Amino acid sequence: MKKWVRANYQPAMPLYGDTRVTAGTEHIELSKNAALEGMVLLKNEKGALPLSKGKKVALFGKGTFDYVKGGGGSGDVYTKYIHNIYDGFKILGVDVYEPVCDFYKKNVEEQYKTGSAPGMTVEPVLEDELIKGAKAYTDTAIISISRFSGEGWDRSDVEYDGEYNPWGNEVSMPKTAGKIFPEGDFYLTENEKKLINAVKEAFANTIIVLNTGGIVDTKWIKNDSAIEAALLAWQGGMEGGLAAAEVLMGYVNPSGKLPDTFAADVGDYPSTAGFHESPEYVDYTEDIFVGYRYFETLSGAKNKVVYPFGYGLSYTNFEKEIIKVKEKGDDITFVVNVTNTGKVSGKEVVAIYLSAPQGKLGKAAKVLVSFEKSRLIKVGESQVMELSVNKYQLASYDDLGKIEKSSYVVEKGDYKFFLGGSVAEADEIDYTYAQDDDEIYEKLSEKLNPVSLKKRLLADGTYEDLPTGPARDKDECIFEKMVPGTEEAMVPEEKGRARYLLMNPYKEGVKPLIDVFDGKMSVDEFVEQLDDEDLIDILGGQPNRGVANTWGMGNKPEYGIPNVMTADGPAGVRINPECGVATTAWPCATLLASTWNKELLYEIGVAGGEELKENNLQIWLTPAVNIHRSPLCGRNFEYYSEDPYLAGKLAAQMVKGIQSNNVACSVKHFAANNKETNRKHSDSRVSERALREIYLKVFEIIVKEADPWTIMSSYNVINGQRASESKDLLTGILRDEWGFKGMVTSDWWNRSEQYKEILAGNDVKMANGYPERVKKAMEMGAITREDLKRCAKRVIEMILKLD
Repeated sequence: MKKWVRANYQPAMPLYGDTRVTAGTEHIELSKNAALEGMVLLKNEKGALPLSKGKKVALFGKGTFDYVKGGGGSGDVYTKYIHNIYDGFKILGVDVYEPVCDFYKKNVEEQYKTGSAPGMTVEPVLEDELIKGAKAYTDTAIISISRFSGEGWDRSDVEYDGEYNPWGNEVSMPKTAGKIFPEGDFYLTENEKKLINAVKEAFANTIIVLNTGGIVDTKWIKNDSAIEAALLAWQGGMEGGLAAAEVLMGYVNPSGKLPDTFAADVGDYPSTAGFHESPEYVDYTEDIFVGYRYFETLSGAKNKVVYPFGYGLSYTNFEKEIIKVKEKGDDITFVVNVTNTGKVSGKEVVAIYLSAPQGKLGKAAKVLVSFEKSRLIKVGESQVMELSVNKYQLASYDDLGKIEKSSYVVEKGDYKFFLGGSVAEADEIDYTYAQDDDEIYEKLSEKLNPVSLKKRLLADGTYEDLPTGPARDKDECIFEKMVPGTEEAMVPEEKGRARYLLMNPYKEGVKPLIDVFDGKMSVDEFVEQLDDEDLIDILGGQPNRGVANTWGMGNKPEYGIPNVMTADGPAGVRINPECGVATTAWPCATLLASTWNKELLYEIGVAGGEELKENNLQIWLTPAVNIHRSPLCGRNFEYYSEDPYLAGKLAAQMVKGIQSNNVACSVKHFAANNKETNRKHSDSRVSERALREIYLKVFEIIVKEADPWTIMSSYNVINGQRASESKDLLTGILRDEWGFKGMVTSDWWNRSEQYKEILAGNDVKMANGYPERVKKAMEMGAITREDLKRCAKRVIEMILKLD
């Protein structure tokens, strides 16, 4: 095909041969395999799992049919079908007690008809006679518990309505959640507790399946001997129910490991106390002590952990042994031998954790610095794996000048390493890296420093005061701002072309963009042809074409610039159902992170990129890589982990896979977007150190390893600056420090001012720009033609990479 033919024309032809790959057999099988590999076996006592062939089962809980494939909002996907856990057992030919299933199926269908969303249904009360009948049928019960959350609201009943809202007729999800989960959906409801107690009393074997996109209470599972086994099935995409059944039946040996710490209570996470303190800001007082960094470091915090980061059982056993440690330059390589000492084949995760000296800066007790996942190792066989650590990973950021201000510092002392799977079980390695003196590893400059964060947590449990300053005005503008909320849902203007002769498709005197691709002119020469109005137009979103529903970029046919379309992600290529195109629904990002499998993430990226391209879409708005700072964040299902290294390494492979198709991804949401309530105004007040070591680190890894073609700035405010208006973030850190060469798009319908975005390095305003406001800023001398050209050039360079 010729350059940009998919962007310019319909129909969307198959990529290969005559058969479309979108939602094809291979992709659906890959989705199921990913679900299989990311499900985490939390508990398995007395050999309860896997279930023996021929075993009859009774399926309890509305989650048996109220299956949640993924979260809501941009992370939702329209697909051919969804297999719940009942479907899964039936496909495998397992005998189930049908009367109980009939009850739940009918009840869930009735709740759906009244407008309930999957995962937001009420657990019905089950009649005693049904339990008695099931008990006579089998001694094994499986209870499914499902949860749902989505974009735009957090996992609580807190709602913010402080601005104009054109979506006012929509159902309030926080209010709905408050009714269904009065204690919060982290915990079981009273009806769920009653069901579990009734089933435990009636059955010799009780197994729990958790269908959730985020952290929930699991202490009742761990501490109750009557519950013999539990599978964290996450939200497994369109084949998630079948995958869960296959794991329970032993078709596959579970190998998923937790990407988060599961604590006993939601209040055990240091982020919880201030999460809803104000709709206007969030104070990140826990600083770098996020997730396991907190629970492993702070005195007494380990006792609050139910299942630690990296935890996950298997149906077999493995032994890990360090064979050799090699040093070369700034790299340390650990050679590890992994042996399957159990009774069935399986895969194992090998992880290296670092324990750095506390020094003057203070450190987390352990930090993940390397990991690999084995191949399928047969019984008695071994695999030798190499895991590398770079000296940069030993460094901490000094934001206050305790050693050297605005620098990454490797403090003097002994750096110890631990080998394991979970952070809690990791054993110390007989190797120490000795740093004789403090070393300034990288000298930078202060950026995005906080002015309103008063204190932060230290490793010893005390707090240190932080310097503060005059509050920054996030809404500062040279002219009157738009009324907040009036930007919402605004669709780009449909601009027609003036009449032209068919044999002269381009504007008179113009050399088209294809000449740049063919090497006949430079990007700078091409951009110079555009007048100011054309440049401004390129910096705003463009109308939908084909099956797109999230608008496009470019769209200057008189210059030969195609209108390239975007599509939501990350759980699949999101195409509205009225288009009649079903796509593959992948497991939620948290499940993908639980695979700890870089190669698998690359495969999914390739497949997703193929579906994007086949449907004449060019930019997939994925992966989403914000940190699981708090279990309360409603969008955690869309994000990977509490750990930036795990998330970054996995998402980098996803990016490489997507872009191998010569289509773009847009890594989001840059940055510190860890709360959905009032997300377009809330100020994330966080130290520069925590930003760099936790919230920006995941993006840094992706930029340096995968070269994403676009990045999406986030809605929120960061230390008084709106993310898309922050030159510190988008130019100083992203481009100047990390060397990012791509373009930046805003998130859709944010509350930022476009001229300030252009100055900051946010190239495109989505879903539409405001040319009249940009022109006004030019007239007032706030921005120049050179500013427009700089951003437009990056948009053009991105389009040139696309097929």
